[in-house]
Order: sequence, then structure tokens, then C-alpha cells
Amino acid sequence: MTIDHPEHRHPEHAVVIASGGLDSTVLAYWLAARHSRLTLVSFDYGQRHRVELDHAAEIARLLLSPHRIIDLTSLGALLTGSALTDTSVAVPDGHYTDESMAATVVPNRNAIMLDIAVAVAIAVRADAVAFGAHAGDHTIYPDCRPPFVERFARSVQAANDGLLVPGFQVLAPFLTLTKADIVRVGEALAVPFARTWSCYRGEGVHCGTCGTCTERQEAFLDNGIPDPTVYRAA
Repeated sequence: MTIDHPEHRHPEHAVVIASGGLDSTVLAYWLAARHSRLTLVSFDYGQRHRVELDHAAEIARLLLSPHRIIDLTSLGALLTGSALTDTSVAVPDGHYTDESMAATVVPNRNAIMLDIAVAVAIAVRADAVAFGAHAGDHTIYPDCRPPFVERFARSVQAANDGLLVPGFQVLAPFLTLTKADIVRVGEALAVPFARTWSCYRGEGVHCGTCGTCTERQEAFLDNGIPDPTVYRAA
């Protein structure tokens, strides 16, 4: 399991895309453990699991980091056809890699969020933006794959020539890790897993059957680590 890459340095100040989920929370704790100052940004794009934003705010409080929620609800209203933004589309059950999970794709979501995060980073003079894409995302989400991250990083340099802090980085340190790997990293960092949110249904408790709930349960089980999550289907 490789996280630290020789070509990457630990940022002094990173803008982290924080969903309130397990991956982005472990990422924030991982950066904080490397003494990076953090600014957390979350996005309200009209997602049905908007409850995740409350969890992102709680993680920011625990890390003593500034947190901003960026309103993209008018954009989200245009992104019909996704189970995350369109209530007429059912959230599928099953494993995260199942073909049915394509219903959860929000077009260009990470690219949009990263572009905004880069703009925030320029404004606050941060030397990195970071997001928690991992290997389990590759099958379903094109903007979580290594080619996207590599090309996006190049476009950032071209689009912001002369504006970026020297050595500016786009970081996705979990890109080759599985969800089980990330849980293992988080356990070592004492991440408060119970305060994170994964479920795409966004009800009072995790549903326990959607793709993200299934993946979450399996990640804890694979590590033999107790899962503190309350699931409706349990």
C-alpha cells in the first residue's frame, strides 16, 4: 500500500474537498498528521444525501480547520438523470462495482469541484488541492481515474499560469488504494469513522444496502475493524 510518492511533497496548506464521507475525512486526517494546514470545502449541489454536509462541518470542527459550503444547487437542478440529484431516479442497491451504480454518476462532478477548489486555493495562497478518489471509484466514475487526475493537474497549470503558489499540487494520494486500505489508514490515524457519512439515500441512518453502504461495510469487515455505523437494514 503506497500513499507517499517521491514526486509529491507534503503541502503547507491544502484545500481539501470534504464531502463528510469516509474517504475525504481520512484524507484530511492524513494531511493533518503531516502538519499541513487545511481549508475544507464542501459542495451543496442538491444531492439527496445532503446530510453529508453536516458531517463535513463536524469533521472541520474536530480538526480546527476553516470550512466553507459552496452552493451549487442551481447547477445540480440541471443535472437530471442521476440518482444523486434527481429524485425520480432510484438509488440502486448492490455492490459499488455493479453496472447499476452508473445511475449515481453526476456528470463532471469532481472536475467542477476541483476547479472551484483550485480557485479557492489561489485566493487563500494554498499550495495544494486534495480529493479522496480511490481505486474502487475507477469502474464507475471517469473523473476519479488516474488519467483524469494527471490531465487535470496539467490544465490547472495552463489555466492559472502566474497565479499559483510555486510547486502547486493536485493531490489524490488514495488513487491506487481500495476502500479497505483507506479504512486501515484511518484506523491508524484514529479517524472518528462514526462521524462520517456514506449512504447515498441520506435518511436518518445509513440504509445498509446501497452501493456506498455495502462498500463501507465490506471495508471494515475486510480489516476486522468494528464498524461503528448504524445501518437501517442491520
